[in-house]
Amino acid sequence: MTTLFDPLDAGDLHLANRIAMAPLTRNRAPDAVPRDITATYYTQRASAGLLITEATAISHQGQGYADVPGLYGTEQLDGWKRVTSAVHAAGGKIVTQLWHVGRISHNDLQPEGGAPVAPSAVQAKSKTYLIDRTTGQGSFVPTSAPRALDAGELPGIVHAYAAAARNAVETAGFDGVEIHGANGYLLDQFLKTGANQRTDDYGGSIENRARLMLEVTRAVADAVGPGRVGIRLSPVTPANDIVDDDPQPLFDYLARQLAPLGLAYIHVIEGATGGPRDVEGRPFDYAAFKAAYRNAGGKGAWMVNNGYDAATAQEAVASGRADMVAFGRAFISTPDLVERLRRGADFNAWDSKTFYGGGEKGYTDYPTLAEI
Repeated sequence: MTTLFDPLDAGDLHLANRIAMAPLTRNRAPDAVPRDITATYYTQRASAGLLITEATAISHQGQGYADVPGLYGTEQLDGWKRVTSAVHAAGGKIVTQLWHVGRISHNDLQPEGGAPVAPSAVQAKSKTYLIDRTTGQGSFVPTSAPRALDAGELPGIVHAYAAAARNAVETAGFDGVEIHGANGYLLDQFLKTGANQRTDDYGGSIENRARLMLEVTRAVADAVGPGRVGIRLSPVTPANDIVDDDPQPLFDYLARQLAPLGLAYIHVIEGATGGPRDVEGRPFDYAAFKAAYRNAGGKGAWMVNNGYDAATAQEAVASGRADMVAFGRAFISTPDLVERLRRGADFNAWDSKTFYGGGEKGYTDYPTLAEI
């Protein structure tokens, strides 16, 4: 019987176990630069088969929250190099999540105070996180009204994804990258009808709405090799005011298009991100979604995420329903999560007040079993 602790080859990623640390925004990178404390944080959790970093902006335009890291400046890449070197020294594997937030941003975070960009000029009923530089206090504020991207701007965004991927692997030393195609951010906005009202080649039909995500995925795969690339998808999450009129055929189509690309893994958020696995009014057949991918020849590892515990994660892997399971908030509070899963030990309780912003408290000070 396959267990969570068996090794796994996911494309070119040779993983010690089937437990992934999900990407978790922590807002502890002033000026978009990862600090030494970031290296400590990830190294503490390096026993995961795969560490997926917090979402990391591919460009200044792609930034949507205060103090999130980037992949487009020399200091940022130097900061990430310290992180990857420390994780590798501890025997871990780490990929970074490539992020463009699209409309989930604020004028204060954009180049020259400009409007965030989106497939269409439709403001999200959502919030972002800003930090008052006078007081140092963070708070959630409504997102700003976006402007619609011109079709002529889209090749530049595709190029920015590919450049960020090369920076991540060739300069910062990551083992690979994960494309953030979920949670109501830019690629998900183009994909879904609730945010995409375009009438050109990037709007309307399923094929058109999926176009940008597929162009980005192919460009990133070409940049660093498909075996070093994963993609994160969230078929029915309401996160960041996102919705699609009919997600099943949309995602089944997407699965069939992703299948021949040779990606390392597909990372699926089942249900509402960080919430219920069944979203009222949004039924979705995840088994059919996976089958569409496999039947079209997709061989990437199938990673599942959202609300898994030790028992349900083991069942998912043992049954073959998933190849890997990603854990989010449990990894925030429990750096030795792999060992606790192995022993059947309780996890540490997390402090949600320290999730976003701050320093060591609630970040690098959670104890391991050996320290309790």
